[in-house]
Amino acid sequence: MPATISCSSPEVTPAGGAAIAERPAEGGLDAAPWVTIVWDDPVNLMSYVTHVFVTYFHYSREKAQQLMMQVHSEGKAVVSSGGREEMERDCNAMHGFGLWATLDKAD
Repeated sequence: MPATISCSSPEVTPAGGAAIAERPAEGGLDAAPWVTIVWDDPVNLMSYVTHVFVTYFHYSREKAQQLMMQVHSEGKAVVSSGGREEMERDCNAMHGFGLWATLDKAD
């Protein structure tokens, strides 16, 4: 499993350690598929997480609730996918809403 990359540094990972973003190797990693992952946290209400997904990603309430329940029950959920720059933008937006988020190269 590839290492998860923090979308801004320094950030504290959900495990409590400092995340260090690695510089990508040459060869167009930005074009490769990347994902934004939202992690479960002990602070935000489930209704708020659903609201963030509807507001930022423009997901239907049903899809937002499904993703929120995945975060709650499995500890994380992939909430968006695309190029690295887009995923960095989404990840930083999730931080702006107070959610724990990271980006990772898609499998």
